[in-house]
Amino acid sequence: MLREVSGDILLSGAQALAHGVAPDDDFKNGLALSLRERWPALYKDFRHWCHTAHPKPGGLWTWGGVGGTRIVCLLTQEPPGHKGGHPGRASVENVNHALRALRHEVEKEGFESLALPRLATGVGGLQWHQVRPLVAHHLGDLAIPVYVYVEYHAGQRAAE
Repeated sequence: MLREVSGDILLSGAQALAHGVAPDDDFKNGLALSLRERWPALYKDFRHWCHTAHPKPGGLWTWGGVGGTRIVCLLTQEPPGHKGGHPGRASVENVNHALRALRHEVEKEGFESLALPRLATGVGGLQWHQVRPLVAHHLGDLAIPVYVYVEYHAGQRAAE
């Protein structure tokens, strides 16, 4: 069941948090930067995985941190054109594939709740009206709470 909420996704009580990035992303902007600052090991492990697995857009990678924190990095954007470059834009096709993979991951891992932002609408450059139907299609009928953070309010816990 989808629930649109307002608040700071970093304060979510959801078992897993998903966000959009690019393969080889440096986590320099937006939510990715906040995640990098809060969990430096997430960024280090993601970069190592990218260097060894050479992932393509449309997939995902899940990280497990101390205390049971689970972060799902959805590869919604094109990779940077060169080392240290800015990630490319997100595409509806990449988001669609990544959300399909996320649904599979939620079911496989047995997550009991999930939180995600307005995926691919910040640095990714898409519009929410393009992405929201994909989120509803892939995650809307899950039997767990799926919290979609549609408005960001720093330091404010959402009513999940």
